[in-house]
Amino acid sequence: MAPSLFCCCGKRSSSAVNDDKGCGDDNAAAEEEGEAARDGPVVVELFSSQGCATSPEAELLFSRLGRGDFDLEEVPPLVLLAFHVDYWDYTGWKDPFGCSQWTVRQKTYVESLQLDTMFTPLMVVQSQDQCVGNDQDAVLTSIKSAPRFPPLSFQATFEKPTPDTLEVSLTGTLRNKVDSNGVDIKVVLFESGLVTRCEEGENKGKVLANDYVVRRLEKLCEVKDISGKKTLSGTVEFSLWENFNSGKCGMAVFMENGCHHILGSQKFELPDNL
Repeated sequence: MAPSLFCCCGKRSSSAVNDDKGCGDDNAAAEEEGEAARDGPVVVELFSSQGCATSPEAELLFSRLGRGDFDLEEVPPLVLLAFHVDYWDYTGWKDPFGCSQWTVRQKTYVESLQLDTMFTPLMVVQSQDQCVGNDQDAVLTSIKSAPRFPPLSFQATFEKPTPDTLEVSLTGTLRNKVDSNGVDIKVVLFESGLVTRCEEGENKGKVLANDYVVRRLEKLCEVKDISGKKTLSGTVEFSLWENFNSGKCGMAVFMENGCHHILGSQKFELPDNL
């Protein structure tokens, strides 16, 4: 089934801190040496759907990764992001968290990782490796061998200018040099502790639990030709969904080049009282 290119997931309001445009490659950010790089988290993206019979097993593995259930050496800190795609909705159950924007994101990985087809559950590790999302051994191996980059160093402030919007202001540094090809700085809002009773489709009759579900993704800015120590600032505005509960939500920031390679990331908890 061909993925839709229509975005259904949110309101965009980005604030650029550098007006230059650009697309990048692996030279867009120069990885710092030493402890900073070894401390950087690994971004793990799960492409999943409540309409897929094998996705619940991958969702459980994903939640266990977040809980730190695997007492193994050399497992780095993780930024977990579950993107629910919409191309299984035709099977009889419309995933309430599914979005064509996430289907398009998966399609970019299918192309960049030279996969034969779109499928769920798919895990993409640090944007440069992939495996079947319910293959525990393959997932852990990929995470432990993933390239590491210095963590981004931003401070965040949160405001709700209206009951239906969340404004996030970020100030900090990338800790990576960015060359003339440039990178995008993206901000993700995700939600955990979601429980859904599936009434139809492949998982009919099951109660599905989902964590780290991406609800919104916005671009903070594009930057190029800056040092890793240059201070950046910008603001994004997220439209909020019904029954938004900041205590169940988190936020991640990552830098991504023109080849869709993630070259640094950071995650935040949201204040409980938003």
